[in-house]
Amino acid sequence: MIDTSILQGKRAAYFTLGCKLNFAETSSIGEQLRSYGVQTAAKGEQADIVVVNTCSVTEVADHKCRQAISRLAKQHPGALVVVTGCYAQLQPARIGQIEGVDLVVGAQEKSQVVPRLMEKMGVASEDLPKSDDGWCGACSHGDRTRYFLKVQDGCNYFCTYCTIPLARGRSRNGSIASLVEQAELAAAEGGKEIVITGVNIGDFGRSTGETFLDLIRALDRVEGIQRYRISSIEPNLLSDDIIDFVAQSRAFMPHFHIPLQSGSDEVLRLMHRRYTTDLFRQRIEHIKRVMPDAFIGVDVITGTRGERPELFEQAYDFIASLPVSQLHVFTYSERPGTKALEIPFVVSNDEKHERTNRLLELSGKKTFDFYGQYVGTVRPVLLEHAPKGRPMHGFTDNYIRVELKNTPELDNTIRSVVLGDWNIKRDALRGDIQSD
Repeated sequence: MIDTSILQGKRAAYFTLGCKLNFAETSSIGEQLRSYGVQTAAKGEQADIVVVNTCSVTEVADHKCRQAISRLAKQHPGALVVVTGCYAQLQPARIGQIEGVDLVVGAQEKSQVVPRLMEKMGVASEDLPKSDDGWCGACSHGDRTRYFLKVQDGCNYFCTYCTIPLARGRSRNGSIASLVEQAELAAAEGGKEIVITGVNIGDFGRSTGETFLDLIRALDRVEGIQRYRISSIEPNLLSDDIIDFVAQSRAFMPHFHIPLQSGSDEVLRLMHRRYTTDLFRQRIEHIKRVMPDAFIGVDVITGTRGERPELFEQAYDFIASLPVSQLHVFTYSERPGTKALEIPFVVSNDEKHERTNRLLELSGKKTFDFYGQYVGTVRPVLLEHAPKGRPMHGFTDNYIRVELKNTPELDNTIRSVVLGDWNIKRDALRGDIQSD
């Protein structure tokens, strides 16, 4: 029996940088601490514990992490400050030198954040929960309506520009049975939508000999969950069978997020990506053929080493030709320890930013055109709570963000909404509830 009396009445503040996977893991850390009597600090309230979950996808992300850690340590003087996540895995010594940091736990030891914190606070180490399998599950919603279900972690790909395998380790996953159980618990708590997260979710099954297609088939049978979204999946792992299943499934939404990174085959080769532009186009066209209304988000990196001007122009023209809905554009930054540093051609910072801005403009046009198709149509929207005085929002089945008058009793309900004119500044369509 763990004596957690030292934790009773303590307050914790949480701060997450980076991806949806990080958000799910932070939420699970918070749930663990609440089960031991730790309350979540209200906004502006002094915390006894601060948990910062970090990202390290770019140098900008590293800088934001350092700023956030310093700021939170100053905002909560005397608090026990715990830093975890990818940046903590890659730069533990540098983080340990930041004033106010008490504990650094890398991404590959995230399952030990709470035990290590409790030990630091004086709980006997022999009484602490242990995890030896390297898998840290997570299914949480925090203060959001949607749940985030972690199904996989780590990556075996070692793309030349990426530090994620170094930060999160090799690909591993929970079992289908355990993940279905977590989805059932979310349904029992009133959850209606689950976002499936991971580092490389299409690689699901490395630990258990199962497949991603097996997983989504099993999740689709969970009663009470009305919506699933696949957060990001590699194009070479997004099989026709997966696409066809989503198209005819009960609960999987017509919404895909697919990393492209470059629309040039030469740059893809330099990146050590495992597909060509031809394969990527086939995936996009298949989705649109069986789900014409599908929202498709695409990750793109600009200014990587080796991206000569003519290769960027090839990439731009390829991306412009695709029927996708939105681009998530990242400006390349040098990452220590990556193979990309061996590629000789270097893009100047000014050129990187120019290329990024061009793709952002292209993204805006594609999103505008996608949203515009649905003005005046009726789509189902899962409505999410909002702070008092602000409009509530939600997403249609095909991921159009909608704003409505704040009506608290509609929180976590799915309603048919007539989509109005697109307000570009808010990046949302304004809508009106239509009676069912």
